[in-house]
Amino acid sequence: MPDPLRIGLIGAGANTRSRHIPGFRAIDGVELVAVCNRSRESGQRVADEFGIARVETDPAAIFTADDVDAVCIGTWPYMHREYAVSALEAGKHVLCEARMAMNATEAREMLAASEARPELVAQIVPGPFDLRSWRTIRRLVADGSLGDIREVHVTQLTGGSLNAGAPLHWRERVDYSGMNVMIFGILVEVVTRWLGPTRRVLADGAVFVRERRDADGRAHAIAVPDSLGVFAELERGGRVSYRVSTVLHAPRDANGISVYGSAGTLHWEMGDRMRFAKLGDEPAPLEPDAGTAGEWRVEADFVDSIRDGAPVALTSFADGVHYMRVTEAVDRSRTEGRAVPLDEV
Repeated sequence: MPDPLRIGLIGAGANTRSRHIPGFRAIDGVELVAVCNRSRESGQRVADEFGIARVETDPAAIFTADDVDAVCIGTWPYMHREYAVSALEAGKHVLCEARMAMNATEAREMLAASEARPELVAQIVPGPFDLRSWRTIRRLVADGSLGDIREVHVTQLTGGSLNAGAPLHWRERVDYSGMNVMIFGILVEVVTRWLGPTRRVLADGAVFVRERRDADGRAHAIAVPDSLGVFAELERGGRVSYRVSTVLHAPRDANGISVYGSAGTLHWEMGDRMRFAKLGDEPAPLEPDAGTAGEWRVEADFVDSIRDGAPVALTSFADGVHYMRVTEAVDRSRTEGRAVPLDEV
């Protein structure tokens, strides 16, 4: 039996309750010792549901607790930097919910705090869309099956915001989400995982649903775009076009990512399905390479990194800094009306 690993939870929203808590509870020797949520009452409900012994009302009580070895941060992005830095400075391993931070500056501060404590594991919850296929796609890129990457088309079109009477979501609040826009950051994370860093972006966005009411009935003006278009250049060469919207009824195109190379084409669709075509052939279904099909094991990966020193693959703080730099470059581009190189961010 491994030594007990004792985890404190800060923020216990839907993803923490549905993913992280069950994931940790399934691992031998892992104990959930404390939870701190937005109120004592909500924290107590989580503690009662999952058998967590202690409820805290101040996150500092978890950072300073002698019986906490690691912290799982499940809040919205507006508190990620403060809590991650505090936890690392207190000597705790950190698993932080995505999106990494409000902007690139906060992300860099988180990375610096982790680099100051290299003996601690610092991990961001990865974008989960491509867990089954990403290793195979990276192999297609590395072995030349796709050839030189020329264009990448990223499509994520839904009608999720069409109901103007729906309650305000945290993703629609700049004070909670910062420069993050819809699920654009997850898509950037996936493209970066497959194809490497971005060099330059040119973006434009619009807000069609301009106001919503929160749970208390208060009206809030919305400044986060619900329609976004981005042209990007990869460091390796090749152009990426992103179309992301939540205000489209019955879009014609399937959501996914298409990679067009000089030697082949890959179509990846939401649901983690792939089709591949060598130059001159028609696309055919492609299964993941033998032994590479991943699944959700974020909590197990975090624990393995702590216990065995396994490097963080999905997703490191350094990788998070890059997607936050892209996110901030897009924000600057769409608000300033110009192309923005990543070197500026």
